[in-house]
Amino acid sequence: MYGYRWVVLAVFMLVNFTIQILWIGYAPITSAATDYYGVSELAIGILAMSFMIAFIPFSLPAAWLIDTKGFRVAVGLGSVLMAAGGVARGLAGDDYTVALLCTVAIAIAQPFLLNAWTKVPANWFVPHQRATAVGLVTLASMLGIAAGMALSPLLTETLSIGSVQLVYGGAATVAAAAFLVLARERPATPPCPPELAERVLMFDGLKSAVRVKPLLVVLAVAFVVMGIFNGVTTWVEEIVSPRGFSSGDAGTVGAIMLVAGVVGAVVISALSDRQGRRVRFLVAALLFAVPGLLGVTFASSTWLLYASAFVLGFFIVSILPVGMQYAAEETFPAPEGTSNGLVQLCGQASVVFVYVMSALQTADGSFTISLLLAAALLVAGAAVMARLKDPESLRHP
Repeated sequence: MYGYRWVVLAVFMLVNFTIQILWIGYAPITSAATDYYGVSELAIGILAMSFMIAFIPFSLPAAWLIDTKGFRVAVGLGSVLMAAGGVARGLAGDDYTVALLCTVAIAIAQPFLLNAWTKVPANWFVPHQRATAVGLVTLASMLGIAAGMALSPLLTETLSIGSVQLVYGGAATVAAAAFLVLARERPATPPCPPELAERVLMFDGLKSAVRVKPLLVVLAVAFVVMGIFNGVTTWVEEIVSPRGFSSGDAGTVGAIMLVAGVVGAVVISALSDRQGRRVRFLVAALLFAVPGLLGVTFASSTWLLYASAFVLGFFIVSILPVGMQYAAEETFPAPEGTSNGLVQLCGQASVVFVYVMSALQTADGSFTISLLLAAALLVAGAAVMARLKDPESLRHP
């Protein structure tokens, strides 16, 4: 292996970090943004929702480009589009229509970055280090969300919202330039034997991948876990307020889940690589997330609520990087971009779960029914996952 792999991973993490800031940047300043653009709160929400909407039609084209032309071309294209959209959105000032069009451009760039999460490690890392690498990319993504949530309110105290977006666009330009200059498609010699590196064409791989049972299980699990994470963070205030918790408590719960998720994504991925096991960690994470979810649902004391949020975030976020690497290994020789794209697509489609949670809300505002359903789905996912086996490539390094 080459030490330069860490440079490639670092610039890849940087562009993923930046695009999350561009996605979440309006969420903590929704009220101020409605006044600035002169639109409704729903219109500001659409700026974020456009990322999930755009992901659906552009996910497979992005996977095709990654698998046929390489991640450097695909991620480079996405990074340039991200930077151009970010700068243009800042220059749009208070024109909402132009800002929305620029946001759509950034949203189109997202699948070109997210669908390469397993491709970069596959080209540069040995199999028993790849989940760790994917975990580090997940870390960068989570930190980007945290940075966007923290920086937007601070920057709007001294800058207009348009100027804040221009700052973000400038950061995206720096990240894109760093990737274009420093990223390399692959090392001089591959990190694994040729028989473990050669992949079939994307559409052939797609046809074979969708017949692989472990991939179908991972897709279902990705939909559930991302639905729970997004649902809890979206409705956190409504979930905890009936028990007397304040909006400040709700904000702390969301922050704790995010921080815990960052830690879990790195720790669990590293342990999975060290032990050469995927299934046991996926099953354990699904089961250990249940008491955290139940604590968030029923805890009446602040310390128990916060502890439950940490447990939930730690285990539920860690499922994604390990699951994506497991899917890439089990669907071999399907291209990494194909399996990664399918997992990311199901994760993005989990926005449906967020709306289901709202639909199951009782007349008194309780989310208990939907949260108990979510806990049951985690247990069911663990039961199905426990019947699977680890990839051959890990059992015979």
